[in-house]
Amino acid sequence: MTQTCTAPPAEEAVLAELREHAPASFGAMFLDRTAAQPREVAYLRPGPDGWQSRTWAQTAQAVTEIAAGLLALGLRPEDRVAIAAGTRVEWIEADFGVMCAGGATTTVYPSSSPEEVAHILTDSGSRFAVAEDPSHLTRLLFAGTPVEQVVLIDGDAPDDPRVRTLAALRALGHDELRERPGLVEDATARVRPEHLATLIYTSGTTGLPKGVRVAHSAWIYQGLAIRAMGILHSDDLAYLWLPLSHAFGKALLSCQLSVGFPFAVDGDVSRIVQRLGEVRPTIMPAVPRIFEKVYAAVSAATGVQRRLLNWAIGVADRRRSGLRYRIADRLVLAKVRARFGGRMRFFISGAAALSPDIARWFDAIGLPIAEGYGLTESCATTVFNRPDRPEYGTVGMPLAGTRVRIADDGEILLRGPGLMAGYHGLDSDAVLAGGWLHTGDIGEITPGGSLRITDRKKDLIKTSNGKYVAPQSIEARFKAICPLAGQFVVHGENRKYITALIDLDPDEARRWAAAHGLDGVTHAEIAGSADLRETLQGYVDQLNTTLNSWETIKRFAVLDHPLSIESGELTSSLKLRRRVIEERYRPVLDDLYT
Repeated sequence: MTQTCTAPPAEEAVLAELREHAPASFGAMFLDRTAAQPREVAYLRPGPDGWQSRTWAQTAQAVTEIAAGLLALGLRPEDRVAIAAGTRVEWIEADFGVMCAGGATTTVYPSSSPEEVAHILTDSGSRFAVAEDPSHLTRLLFAGTPVEQVVLIDGDAPDDPRVRTLAALRALGHDELRERPGLVEDATARVRPEHLATLIYTSGTTGLPKGVRVAHSAWIYQGLAIRAMGILHSDDLAYLWLPLSHAFGKALLSCQLSVGFPFAVDGDVSRIVQRLGEVRPTIMPAVPRIFEKVYAAVSAATGVQRRLLNWAIGVADRRRSGLRYRIADRLVLAKVRARFGGRMRFFISGAAALSPDIARWFDAIGLPIAEGYGLTESCATTVFNRPDRPEYGTVGMPLAGTRVRIADDGEILLRGPGLMAGYHGLDSDAVLAGGWLHTGDIGEITPGGSLRITDRKKDLIKTSNGKYVAPQSIEARFKAICPLAGQFVVHGENRKYITALIDLDPDEARRWAAAHGLDGVTHAEIAGSADLRETLQGYVDQLNTTLNSWETIKRFAVLDHPLSIESGELTSSLKLRRRVIEERYRPVLDDLYT
């Protein structure tokens, strides 16, 4: 019997009503929002004197000037404009400017190698580019580049007619709008729902990135379907640090335009804890690694603090009311919540698997995590755990308008208005066979109608004994119990037993070293410590008690340096490039079987 799941009927009804009045394009969606609440705050960003606010009207001025400037430079309908910058308000304004001008945004990760950038620009045919600062110019203006004009957000433009500053582009647009006041509105009005809005290149776990073609209609659907859930409100304040080059980031912008709440924007990951205390947001999207690090840091408490925390979590697990819970909340749980600003309603987790144990731990504290699932090919947010009724260990139910089906071989298939139009310049028929997106992920539908992801179809390990092992589940479990693990790579394809590579989290490794008389030593020296290996063996033993005998980790190796995006071992969303890692560390892995 085919397994399927859909959204709750009430959400389907709300979405149907919203779609009756849907705008024709993402640019029109932006202009509608600015007209509806011009004086409301749209964005907050850090400045020298604290957080600075920008209203929707101020944002609209910047966006229309950027759009008019691009049109003055010769932007044509669906022309690609690459954005190579970190997460900041100017990235958002540039993207909205491209949308209003009728162009299409090509996303470039700031951490991408020169080879990847050259491939993305050439494959997409990007005529224009927006860059963080002059340091990006050599990667954009290589020999044979299709880029004709580069706009710099920061820094001075060199003596090159192909380069200008963002301020200069806006000045050009401002002058153009004085001559033709309706220029941008007319350009936006010509954009149809099926036109190309975004060309997002998959970070990919193997090979060169593929361009995913996303139409305006898909992003509009995303925003309306998320709004239909009723979990976001116009008076929410969301904290945005995730890469905007990722589909998840664009999906967040679509739901912001649909609902109308403000974003506090700062891409500096190292300052998240500090910023949360300053901004006091009510919602924060993140990736599992953030929750793993918070869990590890809070759980590292010792003595009386550790006993109080365990007691309070135990009380909350059993019952969320009564005198004991109120005491536990006041003495312990509220203080943990205060670290996140004290107003957080819930977190959103995506991009990779989240440990159910960590999700339950946060829930007990009063900080529920709504885990979601999707691919770049489905605009990132496709299935979502409603925060008021989460089913931990699953990724929840589909958005209204989307259907999920489990194929005979266990593969997850998706169908709905949020799917890509296809890969850029590549055959997409097999991936979109019969109108269903073949995700490459393996899963099942629970009795409650939620989707549970069990692994990647291509990542399933088959040992030489014929047993199948799902590595992602094991990797998530280990990172949930071991604060020292930055990454955990399970290996064993065609091998007689399962092994693993352990990549140490640099911060936790230094903390461990200081507590064990190794303060000041190098990361490699910590990794080679016999005492550290004994500590890790204890965590591996604990993990093994939860696994089937053929899944247990028989041996492991500790890497002497962290895996990284820059080295090509992790994707920009911190997923493992499993094949790259296995090839690069083949001698280390082979040693585990001798």
